[in-house]
Amino acid sequence: MKEDTYILGIESSCDETSASIVKNGREVLSNVINSQIKIHEQFGGVVPEIASRNHIEAISNVVSTALKEANIEMDKIDGIACTYGPGLVGALLVGVSYAKALSYALNKPLIGTNHIHGHIAANYITHQNLEPPFLCLIISGGHTHLVHIKSYTEFEILGKTRDDAVGEAFDKVARVIGLGYPGGPKVDNLAKEGKPTIELPKTHFDNLDFSFSGIKTAVINLHHKTPDLNKADLCASFEKVVTEELIENTLKAAKQLKIKKIALAGGVSANSYIRAQFIDLEKQGYQIFYPEPVLCTDNAAMIASAGYYQYLAGTRSDLSLNAVPNLSVWGR
Repeated sequence: MKEDTYILGIESSCDETSASIVKNGREVLSNVINSQIKIHEQFGGVVPEIASRNHIEAISNVVSTALKEANIEMDKIDGIACTYGPGLVGALLVGVSYAKALSYALNKPLIGTNHIHGHIAANYITHQNLEPPFLCLIISGGHTHLVHIKSYTEFEILGKTRDDAVGEAFDKVARVIGLGYPGGPKVDNLAKEGKPTIELPKTHFDNLDFSFSGIKTAVINLHHKTPDLNKADLCASFEKVVTEELIENTLKAAKQLKIKKIALAGGVSANSYIRAQFIDLEKQGYQIFYPEPVLCTDNAAMIASAGYYQYLAGTRSDLSLNAVPNLSVWGR
């Protein structure tokens, strides 16, 4: 009987072309990431058509390198997991098409995988003993979701943003005050030099939803009206209020569900201030989990991990699998 399961993960939802081999859902044998950040920097953000073309150029070499670094032959692979949404439709299609071609040519199971489920699964790689149920705050450039992870394949959305995703707000603030792209890390670094002395609005709802449009607009208006305002203080104040909103809703959900395990996921979970404030919750008896930095941003290891649990659950995709750019967290 075969004891181990090897999944090849393919990720191309935005501007990273990535392939990874993951053993038993948690052991990363390779995780190759071809980033396009330098290419898109000059445009102040990701240009979808350019991203797609670069995915096409990179994907074959990235997959080959992942197999080589893992020291494994393709015939040892048990399944091929690829991101089919959410993301940029052209970028997604590159990874989906490549995965379908491999699946057909090699007669390997195809597992269409939700990008958001991948971000959640990144925690399983960093924290070998983490098991559901737990609460997960997914914070990235395109998403802000508070999710109850009931099992490896069962999720319940408790709250989400009603407008801008938190990472989108970071990027827009960075662009307006002249920090450039990618905005999140630049705001985080500059905030360390400032003090949160500027009063900014915080949005409250009766439920667990979020809103970051108001604070983003307030920061932009302040910058326009008072261009000599200290940018470091502005970044520190913005970061503080955003983090307070994230923590307030997360704690509210944790108390309602009587859950003590809280995980962070997504690119913004790499933010040093946000992490520090969540880690501080351990003083209140909460267990805080978050992926190592390389697994916070888009990568194929997290897709292979999420795909592994779908594989165990019997999930299979056929060759009609298509890119779904607006796929919800509910999507398989």
